[in-house]
Amino acid sequence: MNKQDLINKLNNYGSLKESFFFMISYDLSDYYIEPLKNLNQNIKFQIASKDELAINQSKSLIKSPISFDEYKKKFDYIQEQILFGNSYLLNLTAKTKIETPLDLDEIYEKANAKFKLKYKDEFVCFSPERFVKIKKDKIYTYPMKGTIDASIANASAKILGDMKEMAEHTMVVDLLRNDLGIVAKKVRVEKFRYIDEIDAGDKKLLQVSSKISGELENNWNEKLGDILISLLPAGSITGTPKKKTVEILKKIEGYDRGYYTGVFGIFDGKSLDSSVMIRFIEKDKNGKLFYKSGGGITCDSDAYLEYQELLDKIYIPS
Repeated sequence: MNKQDLINKLNNYGSLKESFFFMISYDLSDYYIEPLKNLNQNIKFQIASKDELAINQSKSLIKSPISFDEYKKKFDYIQEQILFGNSYLLNLTAKTKIETPLDLDEIYEKANAKFKLKYKDEFVCFSPERFVKIKKDKIYTYPMKGTIDASIANASAKILGDMKEMAEHTMVVDLLRNDLGIVAKKVRVEKFRYIDEIDAGDKKLLQVSSKISGELENNWNEKLGDILISLLPAGSITGTPKKKTVEILKKIEGYDRGYYTGVFGIFDGKSLDSSVMIRFIEKDKNGKLFYKSGGGITCDSDAYLEYQELLDKIYIPS
């Protein structure tokens, strides 16, 4: 699909102040945009849900991930690219076959997450990560980078005090701050490295986020397409520098991310809210389910710990 057509379509709906749903793939090659009044009934979503009620029903999940040796080869290639100075942070992801007694509708209904989307009978995501929010001529983004098992003693203090995690998060904040600087003025970090607790099925995870804001012109709704596409793909799920990092990831990951790590959201005529499509389960043409997950890699990363993080993020939240 043509990127300019995507920009024009978003700008047009924004200019009309038409309430609409949008979904854009990771590489901008595919998208779905539709006025809310015409939205396909097989598309379900929740934006910034405050529902924190846990569902206690047991959900068995069988994972068939890539082997550690296969992951290590990809990890080592990325370390070479960092050594050569081609990137400083790369978000390496993988595709894992899973088995669960739940169908996509059941996963969507039971998932307790801030942002949820089920697209027809193709995929479901339950994301804890906001992409951008625009309200009253201000734009906000909330990069999420850094994960630890909440059951570890002093988990919060450990992850906030970890120098590798600090460096990785700081790089993403710098990248997102620069991205916002393309479309906004007076960009600033309002809150740096705070903790969110994520329900990861049979365990709790702590994730580290920051809050960045900038000021937009009062006719920002007429430039919705230009704003969103200038910021994509999201920095938290690519790396820095973004362009070269995307090239490296495309070469080494070995699969098509598709809508995974893309974005979805709504514009209600006055404000916009959106999410990065992580925690993502896809159904292929044969009815098999695949979970796509990953994590950020820097020169200080440990291959085994990063592989474990990739596995920890494969869950169905309760």
